[in-house]
Amino acid sequence: MTAAEMTPELDIETHTDRAFFGHPKGLAYLAFTEAWERFSYYGMQTLLVLYMVHHLLQPANIGNVAAFGAFHSLPMYRGLSGEALASAIFGTYAALVYLTPIAGGFIADRWLGKRRAVLFGAITMAAGHFLMAFEASFLFALLALVIGSGLMKGNIASQVGALYGETDRRRADAFQIFYLGINAGVILSPIIVGTLGQDVGWHWGFGAAGVGMLISLGIYIAGQKYLPREHFTPKVRGADAAPKERLTRSDIPALIAVLLLIPVLAIALIPNMQIFNIYLIWGDQHFALSQFNVPALDFRFLSSYLITIDSIVSVSFLFLVTLFYRWYGKHWKQPDELTKMIIGAGFSVGGMVCLFMAAATTPAGHKISMFWPMMFELMNSIGFAHVLPVSLALFARLAPKALNATVIGFYYLSFFAANSLIGWLGGFYVTMPTTTFWLIHAACAGFAGAVFIAFKLLLAKRLMSDEPAEAPA
Repeated sequence: MTAAEMTPELDIETHTDRAFFGHPKGLAYLAFTEAWERFSYYGMQTLLVLYMVHHLLQPANIGNVAAFGAFHSLPMYRGLSGEALASAIFGTYAALVYLTPIAGGFIADRWLGKRRAVLFGAITMAAGHFLMAFEASFLFALLALVIGSGLMKGNIASQVGALYGETDRRRADAFQIFYLGINAGVILSPIIVGTLGQDVGWHWGFGAAGVGMLISLGIYIAGQKYLPREHFTPKVRGADAAPKERLTRSDIPALIAVLLLIPVLAIALIPNMQIFNIYLIWGDQHFALSQFNVPALDFRFLSSYLITIDSIVSVSFLFLVTLFYRWYGKHWKQPDELTKMIIGAGFSVGGMVCLFMAAATTPAGHKISMFWPMMFELMNSIGFAHVLPVSLALFARLAPKALNATVIGFYYLSFFAANSLIGWLGGFYVTMPTTTFWLIHAACAGFAGAVFIAFKLLLAKRLMSDEPAEAPA
């Protein structure tokens, strides 16, 4: 956060505000803004790989996409087709979505300010979602979504951190609530966007995602007075300019720690991020989805609803894990962020073992019972609750004030790397045994957990020795 965001006025009016379940009102607006942005983003992402495999990349339709010939000739796509090409495109898109927040954070820190960056990002993303409704503009739609997301992601999360003082223990809890909002949006999006896309028409689904983005924009505009004040005037120069924080020598160890964590966190994220890619294709092809059909209600369980199940379980365990640590903190000292991330990596390994068992125990030609996917969701969601929001809180705490939004942007480099890897790994789905495919993902989670342990033992004591005391209840 910048120096201006830590003014005494902000401490009085925002840092002590407990109107939203013990948190500032601004958290509510940021959480609901992100919830609807995630509704639109994940609704589109749920359809993306299915849309490409079943429609866009079919020979009869691929020629309708503007500039696709030149795009397909790029080295990373040349010679690919069908599921492998869809996986590669998905991986590139999802990776770029998490690379651009670095530029978005820098633009906010130096020129636009976080509020204007989020506003411009939301408008650009809305345009991208509506462009997805047309085959010809497919590549341009993805480009708009990448740019808009880059302006939004880090700058929304940075504003969450700026709602709290440096010694306020509510920050980690706030990011878990923030992730609750994200997953609440994802619960609805596959039901609405997925049903429209798979049952009515692909472009109807993408249009619904655009409407969700407009709702997100409206909520953010409505909550402006409750957000952290930036006092940001990019055109002011000279003596009247607001003083800016400078990077100091004492900030360097924390900055190095952040950079070291990025590739490890990327490997830890691979199992969870694969849900929107090969897991969805695999489920569409091999899961016994009919087990969830309700003939009396004329209800047919669509493969896109797997994302709704994932979101429901994730939200449930984010809530349960938050409650557990609130209870635990009243009796004992809470584990630090790295310890929670180690626990999460262990559960993530368990989730991948469930998918291995699903492939290993199902006879050829038979559909996979939904028991194993549900066990995967259980294990993976507990791991998710211990890794994603906790790691974001860790980055927010370690980030030097002079580069707060930029460093939060660095956090999303791990997602860039993870999605690049899942796009690449997805190409092996059609060439290797499914059991081996999921064991590779289990090994990724196990490796990350081992490095988190080493990091905690070797480096974290020095970096986290000044951890603030527990805030009063």
